Amino acid sequence: MKIKNNILTVMLVATSMLASAQTKLSNPYGLVYEDAITENVPGEVNIQPVCYNLNGITIAANIYTPANYDPSKSYPAIVVAHPNGGVKEQVAGLYAQRLAESGFITIVADASYQGASGGKPRNVDKPAFRIEDIRGMADYITQYAGVNDEKLGLLGVCGGGGYSLAAAQTDKRFKAVATLSMFNSGVVRRNGFMESQLSTIQERLKQASDARAQEAAGGEVLYTANAKTTDEQADNMPFDLYREGHYYYNRTHAHPNSTFRYTTSSLIDLMAFDASTNMYLINQPLLMMAGSKADTYYMTEDAFEKATGTEDKELFLIDGATHIQTYYVPAYVDQAMKKLKEFFGKYL
Repeated sequence: MKIKNNILTVMLVATSMLASAQTKLSNPYGLVYEDAITENVPGEVNIQPVCYNLNGITIAANIYTPANYDPSKSYPAIVVAHPNGGVKEQVAGLYAQRLAESGFITIVADASYQGASGGKPRNVDKPAFRIEDIRGMADYITQYAGVNDEKLGLLGVCGGGGYSLAAAQTDKRFKAVATLSMFNSGVVRRNGFMESQLSTIQERLKQASDARAQEAAGGEVLYTANAKTTDEQADNMPFDLYREGHYYYNRTHAHPNSTFRYTTSSLIDLMAFDASTNMYLINQPLLMMAGSKADTYYMTEDAFEKATGTEDKELFLIDGATHIQTYYVPAYVDQAMKKLKEFFGKYL
């Protein structure tokens, strides 16, 4: 009887998680995070879905405006870059909304070739494109009514954090730069998480090269990380990042536009990328945040140490949090937001 009760409990929890995700998807804006905007109410933070052209690709974005937004006034603005595989309706949207609650105009866009943005083949994931996406958001938001283009900040989450560091190295429109749970995509794609795939680098580069050759010949586009993961498989994963990431992206905060997969040919570019290269070029104020229990912390620490070009930098640990928990757990989001409000409030 006890075993049956335990099984029933697990089934009810799983059903509840799935129902919660499905309920969240009923949000008219597709937002899947807690306390997401469901309607634009005068005098409160509002969301404005927009589309714009970036190098021939239609980009889908959301702009969040502060309470009592007045286009004739002047506001600081923040560009928010989403994680690898994520979309604007998940963690990036949560932080964009919370920053708007603190008085900033914010923009978060789906990366080109991903989410609701255009571009084919789907799910191309090249660092140069992701960095250009960030610059494109800056192009758009600095022309938005009420935005003071001299007070532009940048926040990158996970993979978006690594690409934000790269963007800020050369784009000085960004007056202050922050990252949350930064993930150095190129280094991980090349060496494996925690250097776990060093022995297969050349083999995987050959696979990427062959995939590009096949595409060029008009053949099928191949994808990496395209398999569906079961809860049981996730539970047996050795890293918190991937185990908890499965539940976040596939269960509690699932969104139909979000996917882990990317074109295998993208690895040619990804594996040559390192977000921590040229960190000395960042001369803007820099805030890097990570969970104190995050198994990705080593990436934040490495990049932070290399940021020798700025006199104003801070490494902030979110006490008790793992990487994925900084995306949604209220207590950890509150810690991050308190620091972000202080940081951007000071420098913007």
